[in-house]
Amino acid sequence: MNNLITLNKISKSFLTNKKILVLKKINFKFNLGKVYSVVGPSGSGKSTLLNILSLIDKPTSGLIKIDKDIINFSNSVKNDKIRAKKIGIVYQQNNLLPDFTALENVYLARLSLTNNKKKSLDAARQIIKKMGLSDRVNHYPSELSGGEMQRIAIARALINEPQIILADEPTGSLDQTTAQEVFNVLYKLKNSNRIIIYATHNRYFANKADCKLEMIDGNIRTINARIK
Repeated sequence: MNNLITLNKISKSFLTNKKILVLKKINFKFNLGKVYSVVGPSGSGKSTLLNILSLIDKPTSGLIKIDKDIINFSNSVKNDKIRAKKIGIVYQQNNLLPDFTALENVYLARLSLTNNKKKSLDAARQIIKKMGLSDRVNHYPSELSGGEMQRIAIARALINEPQIILADEPTGSLDQTTAQEVFNVLYKLKNSNRIIIYATHNRYFANKADCKLEMIDGNIRTINARIK
């Protein structure tokens, strides 16, 4: 199997009144073509792990390798380019820009890679169409339902055709029926040249993954998931 992401002794600590160690020397390899769920109680480090995988946050110690590159967290310019090209992120709160239409929210993400507005708009319309929301392109987030906003957020994450999709509780703020619809959209993004990693408290969604990971006491352990 092709390891796209390798974690080598990844630790993360925070300093408040005392030092809090959230991640403890995690070693793990994420393989192309697989879907991973990450479970664990609140505060177990799920979001911290995803933030480090997305290169938004940096580990206190340890190494991350994406493809063949060891990430240098001091080189924020290069990491921004890696994130824009390789990583798509979906949050629990969709984080759409309220003063921009659905189309604008999506195509602006494409401009991080190219200054060609026409091609960015065309690509945005195409990916929004795949989300089944062509009739909502000119609507503002306040005019969309929760499920529609999350599908637009997924479209935004996909606009640059990332190899890595990270989702932090992507259905956590939705009712069960809408959550199922959004999860189905997310799961259909699986392909042989992509990794999908999502954190969830929902046992049903967690068990849909090829590999279920449990965060416990700052470490990861693999739990057998549903086998196809």
